[in-house]
Amino acid sequence: MKTSDKKLLILDHHQIEQKIDRIAYQLLEDNFDEQEIIIAGIKPRGNYLAERLKAILDKIAPFKSTLMTIELDKQSSSLKAVTDTDIQICHNKAVILVDDVLNSGKTLAYGFGVFLDVPLKKLRTVVLIDRNHKSFPVTTDYAGIALSTVLKEHVDVVLNESGKEDAVYLM
Repeated sequence: MKTSDKKLLILDHHQIEQKIDRIAYQLLEDNFDEQEIIIAGIKPRGNYLAERLKAILDKIAPFKSTLMTIELDKQSSSLKAVTDTDIQICHNKAVILVDDVLNSGKTLAYGFGVFLDVPLKKLRTVVLIDRNHKSFPVTTDYAGIALSTVLKEHVDVVLNESGKEDAVYLM
């Protein structure tokens, strides 16, 4: 097996659930006085993570949480984004921008751009994995785990609808 073919398990299904639960409780604490928050998941895996956070918050939080999906063209040199709901629902609300991995920061930077023309109460970010390789001046408010990796390594986040075979690998 070549070095590049090796997979090192970083988080298993149970550990991912624990990280998501912890982040949900942190979001509850940060937004306890809100009437409604918008959880904006960046497709594809950020959206899966957002759905799971919403499900937990729906059980534990006194506020309403609304899910929004953002689809970005990450290869474009300018912001090209599509949301599944009208962006104006975010007006004067707390928005939680969710993605699976923070690597260079480009995806989150594009995600911020979606909300530039809407006055928000606050904007927070959530990632499952923070890789600490930022090219953009982006930090996250909530991270499941921070990994110090080398640039040639790849983090593979496997999230699926059932959640049974979730895992995070370093390759």
